[in-house]
Amino acid sequence: MLTLLLKKHGDGRTALTLGRADGTRTWQRQERHAAFFVPHDLTHFAVESELGLRHAFYGLVAQGWDFDDFLPPYPRGPLGAEALWAETLVGLLDVERGTTAPGETMMSADEFNAQLTAKLADAGLAPPRHLDERTLAAICDRREALLADWHALPAGDTLRLVIDA
Repeated sequence: MLTLLLKKHGDGRTALTLGRADGTRTWQRQERHAAFFVPHDLTHFAVESELGLRHAFYGLVAQGWDFDDFLPPYPRGPLGAEALWAETLVGLLDVERGTTAPGETMMSADEFNAQLTAKLADAGLAPPRHLDERTLAAICDRREALLADWHALPAGDTLRLVIDA
C-alpha cells in the first residue's frame, strides 16, 4: 500500500509525498513544472490502479524506491518492462489529454494499442496486454475524476489517495 499526498500551494507549486506501508516516505516539491507533473502523476495513479500494476512507478516507490532512483545514474538499475510499459502508456495519455477536450478521446483502443506497440518496439519491448475500449475508458474516466478532484481542491489543501501497490 502506498499513500499519495498531493499538496496544492496558492502560488501554483505542489508537493508530492508518497508514504509507504512501513512508515517511510519520499517526497518531491514541484515548482516550475507542477502544471505538467500533477496531471502526469494522477494519470500514473489511474493507470496503475485500474490495471493493478505492482512494478510501475508507484509500486516501485512502495518497494522502497525514491524519486532520485528514477533519474540518472539510475542507482537501482534500469526500469523493468512493466514500469516502461506504464510510463509509455501514461505518456500517450498525457499527449491525448493535452490535445483533446475533456471527456473526448483522440484514438480508439486499437489505435492507442498500435501507437503503444510502436513506441515500445523502439525500446525492444512488446506490450504485456492489449487494452480494450472498456479498460481504456475506465483509465481515462478515473484520470478525469482525479483531475476534477484536484482542480476543486482549495489552495493549501492536500489530495490524499491510496493505491494498493
